Amino acid sequence: MISWTVAAVTLLVAAAPITRERLDRFAAFTSLSVTSANAGLVVGHFTRLRRRRLIALALAVPVAGYSDDLFYLVMGWCAVSVFAPHARERVNNVYRQVWLLGLGGAVVAGGFLLTSQDATPARLAHAVIVVVVAVAVSLAARKPGPASEALDDVAQAERAIGQWSGRNLYLAGTAIVLSGALLTPGQPPQRELPEYSRPTSFPREMATFIKVNKYLAPTCPWVDEIDAPCRSWLVNGRPFPQAAPYILREGKAPLRAPFVRSPDKKAVVYLDRHDRRMVYQDAKGVHHLTGSLPDTAVPTPTFATQNRYVALAKEGAQIFDTKDWTTVSVPGARQVHDLNGSGIVVTTAFQALVLDHRGKTRMSLPLRKTRDAYHLRPDGRYLVVIRGDQERVKTYDTATGKLLAGVALTFPGEDSLEVALGWSKQGPFLVRGWPSERVYYLDLETGKLWKRKK
Repeated sequence: MISWTVAAVTLLVAAAPITRERLDRFAAFTSLSVTSANAGLVVGHFTRLRRRRLIALALAVPVAGYSDDLFYLVMGWCAVSVFAPHARERVNNVYRQVWLLGLGGAVVAGGFLLTSQDATPARLAHAVIVVVVAVAVSLAARKPGPASEALDDVAQAERAIGQWSGRNLYLAGTAIVLSGALLTPGQPPQRELPEYSRPTSFPREMATFIKVNKYLAPTCPWVDEIDAPCRSWLVNGRPFPQAAPYILREGKAPLRAPFVRSPDKKAVVYLDRHDRRMVYQDAKGVHHLTGSLPDTAVPTPTFATQNRYVALAKEGAQIFDTKDWTTVSVPGARQVHDLNGSGIVVTTAFQALVLDHRGKTRMSLPLRKTRDAYHLRPDGRYLVVIRGDQERVKTYDTATGKLLAGVALTFPGEDSLEVALGWSKQGPFLVRGWPSERVYYLDLETGKLWKRKK
């Protein structure tokens, strides 16, 4: 709404008629004596400038309004001074210095925002426009209008218009590059989606647990209004009505809402059925991790380091420490696999990364199409990659990225790999077998497994 209001005001100002005060300012700046011989030339220049600006704004206003981005209004107002084919004279060096300072500031600010925050399509569009304007100003400034020694009134007016255009070239270019770097692109308002279903007889009381030994996803069709246990998640065989069963996706089939159990089975993270917030719950109670979310913004939750950390990832991650509820942000991460005092392991669209707590990359691996598990040793020296599809374990030196060992897992009896649990307090690496749910110690150099003593 703000952009549309500002756009309307901008159009009204641009459409205002040319006043005598404006012509007086032009004459004072250029030291031009306006006569009957050159008055028509001056008025004609400002009339063309006004008409071209209105055309540019007519194109820019819809873009600014629908994208909620005021940068395009600045672009529409200033583009005529940069791109229109004016004959320009060289002007006071102060304006060129202002341009160079503004361009340098825009490069620094824009570069910082692109590297420290998500490089969204809106920010990338800003960056492209800033580059184009910088090139256009540089080229126009190198081609000033032809010098003339004629002293007649018309020649003096042409030179004055060239000086005015040269000044506006630098000022308009500065305004565009600075606004492109500093104005934050807005987000169009999200349409509130309807709830997935409206069962009326579900209790509002919170289902509780001590330990989640078993949980099952809802099995009823999402459109089914029947009040039955199959309409909700089941925890330890009983309905868990506070967790949302489904989320809606525009143009796609409904998807099961996120519901994740911690590796120690003592906590879960889910999407609340009623207020649509992501919730952490254990035997002590609940903690809300987010505000109310539209279905399109629901993140993927994961646990790291047993029950200590919870990560919510969706084009960037938020990591919560469940002891004091402090938060760490990791831009670009799509999943957080492990986090301890020595570093963070995340996967992006194409890589698995080991980062320090400042976000600096310590090592990287290409991301495979299969779902691998990643565990960082508490001292940060080694990264273990569990390839569940092959039941193989690879160990890397995080300082050099060198592969130290790659071994196959051979479980006793009928067990197979269920999940890797990370390093134990005693030192060896732990994995859990299935279906026995026994926990084994694993020798990372030989692949030898032996049962952990309780």
